Order: sequence, then structure tokens, then C-alpha cells
Amino acid sequence: MIPIEPPTPATPPQITIVDKVRANAKAHPDKPALSCDGVEVSWGAFDSRINKIANLLLSMGVTKGDNIAIISPNSIPYAELFMGILRAGACVTPLSTMASPDALEKMLTDCGAKAIFVAEQYLELVNGFVTDLDLARFAIDFDHTAFQRFDAAVDAADDTDPMIPIEMSDAFNLIYSSGTTGTPKGILHNHWMRAAQMDRVTPNGYDDNARTLLSTPLYSNTTIVSFLPTLFGGSTVYLMPKFDARAYLQIVEREKITHTMLVPVQYKRIMDVPDFDTFDLSSMRVKFSTSAPLRAGVKADVLARFPGKLLEYYGLTEGGGVAVLNASEHPDKLHTVGQPAPGNEIRLIDETGNEVPKGEVGEICGRGPTMMAGYFGRDDLTADYIWRDAEGRVFFRSGDMGRFDEDGFLILSDRKKDMIISGGLNIYADDLELVLLGHPDVTDAAVIGIPSDAWGETPLGLVVLREGAIQTAEEICADANAKLGKSQRLSAVETRDVLPRSSIGKILKKELRAPYWETAKN
Repeated sequence: MIPIEPPTPATPPQITIVDKVRANAKAHPDKPALSCDGVEVSWGAFDSRINKIANLLLSMGVTKGDNIAIISPNSIPYAELFMGILRAGACVTPLSTMASPDALEKMLTDCGAKAIFVAEQYLELVNGFVTDLDLARFAIDFDHTAFQRFDAAVDAADDTDPMIPIEMSDAFNLIYSSGTTGTPKGILHNHWMRAAQMDRVTPNGYDDNARTLLSTPLYSNTTIVSFLPTLFGGSTVYLMPKFDARAYLQIVEREKITHTMLVPVQYKRIMDVPDFDTFDLSSMRVKFSTSAPLRAGVKADVLARFPGKLLEYYGLTEGGGVAVLNASEHPDKLHTVGQPAPGNEIRLIDETGNEVPKGEVGEICGRGPTMMAGYFGRDDLTADYIWRDAEGRVFFRSGDMGRFDEDGFLILSDRKKDMIISGGLNIYADDLELVLLGHPDVTDAAVIGIPSDAWGETPLGLVVLREGAIQTAEEICADANAKLGKSQRLSAVETRDVLPRSSIGKILKKELRAPYWETAKN
């Protein structure tokens, strides 16, 4: 792999998350570690299950660095599997439940997973191909002749700590994009990267008997960056299998939740609950937002009515430069995503790779202690993602465009990367365009993100039809959506006589998006 060599933070990480979780269980075995749907698991019981899962994997011949896949809603078994895989020295590969079966098959083939753990809710996503793959199959909560029963296998395993030595350079997790076509792109994080993120544990109070409520899926880096600090701090994680705004408020009130991670669309839905102001949310200390920009108006509403500090993180799953906005301390900067976090650098470059003058818009490139090891098995993609400064240091290209204001706060503008963020999930427009272009009546196609009250952004297909086309735009939309994953489905398809293109043939998507976003502002 291409060496990334992230900068060393002022206080380098001294302990892996695996070792810290082990120590926390010994220090307070009776303290609650996990809670989900009314079921609570103590740190002692959690540690025992972690050992059993690790030993189960080791008994199957799993060795250090092997990829072990999970596809499941948030649950206690999911959390136990996550940490058990790591204790075995293997790499957690959490699969998106919003991906299509075709994409999931490509991901599992690409990473060469040695085993997969499946929840019944998502069996249909893998059932058509998983028995053809050379890997062990475990059913988390159902019976199936082609799967081993998870609970029976774990119950039979030894609960002695295998004490597999973990190095900071070892693989930690592999997170895939949820595209449907082309070669999957797996983002590989190592133990150093995750351990370096634990510098936020004490400053954010994760080690002060925190009760963290997580309602985004555990396959998402958005969730993982709050899940891991809570466990590292020896506190308690509350998991919601499925987000519901009112149920979320009920849990915060009942369980006296102190910390939470939410994506922008969830904040909007929570604040729109009609009787929001009747809930006692006074226990909340810190609320985090990430995955997409949180609109300034929503931030202001959260500050006014939702107790606790509001921190917005701007960054990428790949890592690199991170910006943080403490909205409570900077209420006049709600239109920004904050300033570079300590130990992080952010540079803005033009199309030729040169830094832009102060105040001008450029592509955001970042460098910091938390950087991916690379794209799994794809040094070519990793190389394309890198920009080097005059000293030869590695920065990651974000594909996002932005500028710094006079106070050094980062303001996002148009995205260079052709990606739509809907409900906090990344949707790659080219995946959807390939499906549309595969339709016999379509001669040209573009997919853009347009405003959505429900999702923040939603994909819209714009197509040019062949002469004599038989199907309508509505029928083409239905045909495409039948081939796409749930999170990728088009909100609609509209026809155009022609799609605007630049002199070198690129579709001018900014021009296509403009009318929809201008209407949303009015």
C-alpha cells in the first residue's frame, strides 16, 4: 500500500481500543456497557461475549487482518461482534443495509471476507448469492439451513481472553461505499487511526459516565466515531435499531442521555416533533452533527431549544483534515463548518493543484492524525486521492469546494465530487446515471441532488430520450429504482431536450442544480 504517514499528534496514542475495552471491563464489570430495546448488558458480560466471539473466529482459522463482514440493524449482537472481531485480530467489515444485492456481492468478493454475520431483516439482500461464496455464514437471529446459528456457536465457544497482540498498524475496519456498479471502493482504517481519534474522549466527556444514544447505523463512520469513544471512555452506549424522532426524545428523557451523534436530517425531524418542548432533555451535555452540512437555521433552532453543546464536525470517512464548529461558542458562524481541529491542516487548491489566494474558493485538502491507510487493494485510487504540498507531505483531496472567511472559519460551497448526501448517506451520481443510461429509451442522463425537507437532499434524474421512445419518465424512474439500493432511489425522472455541457464535454451539473436550489431559498 502507498505509505500515508499521518502527522503525529502532540500526545500520540499509547493504547489500542482493544486493550482499553479490556481494561474497562476489568475496572467496572457491573457497570452497563450496552443498552438496546430495553435489554442492558454489563461490561463484564460484554467482555465475556467479546472473548467468545474472538475464540469462535480463531477456531475457524481466522488470522490477523482477515475481513469479517456484518449486515444487521443496530443491536447488542452487532456491538459484541464489532469488538469480538477486533479482539481476534481481524478487521471489521460492516456492510451497508442500503446497498443493492449486486453491490454487496462485489464488496464481499473484493475484500475476500472469511465470514459474514447476517440479521434476518437483511437476509433477502444476500440470500441470492451468499451461498455461492467461499465464506462461513452465521444467522444472528433466525434459522436457515445454509447458516450456522450465531448464538449457539458463540455460547459453545471458550470465554478465555485469547490475548492476540494488536499493533497500531493492524487493520481495524473496512468501510465500503454503497454504490451499485463498478468496482467497490473500500476505505481501510488501522488501529492507529482509530486510537488517534480517542483524543476527543476526555474533552468531550465520554469518560464521565456518559450515556451515548446512537440512532444512525453501525456500518456508518458517522456512528463509529461516537460509538468507539464511548466504549474507550468506559461509559454506556444506547443503540436504536431504527430512528424515530419521537421515540428518540422519549429515550433521551427516560435514560437521561448525555451524548448523541445525529445527521442533519435527524435534527430537522427531531426539532419538528410537535410537542418537542414538552420533553425533559436537560441531561444532554453534548450533541454532535456530521456527514453533511447542518443548515444554519436548524443550528439556530437547536441552540435555542435543545439543551447541551452543539458540535459540528466536517470531515471524510477517509479522514484527513477535520474542521469543528462549536456552535454554542460561535453563534455568528452558523453558516460555516468551523475551524481546523487541533493538529489538523486544511489547504484549498485550484484545478492545477496550486493553493488559491486567501478568501478564494478552492478544493478542500486535509491532513491530520486520523487518515485512512488507503483504499483496500486499490493503490491507483489512493494515489488519485492524494495531494502533496511543497514539502511532499500527504493531504487528502476531499472533492468539496470551500473558502475561509476572515476569521479562519471554513465555508462550504459547491461540491466538486459528484456525490449526493441524502439522509446522511452518500449517493454517487455516476452509479445512478449508469443505470439510467442502460435503459433503451435513454440517450443521455444526469443525476443531481435537489432539496428535500425529508432527506436534506434527494437524487433527481434528468434524461434525454431517443426519438420514438416508448416509456414515460415515470416508467423509466420505476425501472431504474427497481435496480438500485434503497438509499439510492431516484425521487423522480424528468426529460430534457438536451443536457448542457462544457467545451470538453462535461455535463454542467451546477447549471442543472441551480433552479432547484434557488427555489428552495425563496
